Amino acid sequence: MNISHYVQKRHSAKAFDPARKVPENIITELREIIRFSPSSVNSQPWHFIVAASEEGKSRIAKAAENGYPYNAPKIRNASHVMVLCTRTALDDAHMTMVLEQEDKDKRFINPAAKASQQGSRQLYANLHRYDLKDAQHWMEKQVYLALGTLLLGAATLEIDAVPMEGFDARVLDEELGLRAKGFTSVVLVGLGYHSAEDFNAKLPKSRLPRESVFTDL
Repeated sequence: MNISHYVQKRHSAKAFDPARKVPENIITELREIIRFSPSSVNSQPWHFIVAASEEGKSRIAKAAENGYPYNAPKIRNASHVMVLCTRTALDDAHMTMVLEQEDKDKRFINPAAKASQQGSRQLYANLHRYDLKDAQHWMEKQVYLALGTLLLGAATLEIDAVPMEGFDARVLDEELGLRAKGFTSVVLVGLGYHSAEDFNAKLPKSRLPRESVFTDL
């Protein structure tokens, strides 16, 4: 597989064909792709909501209607919409859950390896919670790693996608009851097949030249 081909071919879809739905087996694969995204010290401080029904997409679209109306049709007409959320706190309960899952998945060759992983994760968590005081920002960085993984995965599966930051997180968090569950919405991703109205599909890709973005040492 030539990954660079898909990277150069993909674009942010500006309009979706509401009549075309992504097959469920492809959505299942995308779920696995994002679930296995990398994160710092395997912290996985995220939660993903997938909306496929018209009702579900309409609930998400409420967060774009005031202030970001251009995104509402993308949400409603997409085959599926994914809400990428981050935790509101990097608590010990979550880190213990991650550690025990790693143990269940046989990540540790002995108890010392498990203790070492726990200590490493705790070190970084405490660094961002207490010293740098940027735990929320740090967790959001991990969510954006998942976003990049999802977009690349969608491209290789020939699914159109568009990331959207243009929405009211407060409205969406309230609509979906996220904060009560310890999460807050960060970014939306529409998934589907672009329509004839998608002007961006017809435009050439544009990136800065290689010599301006690379330095060889």
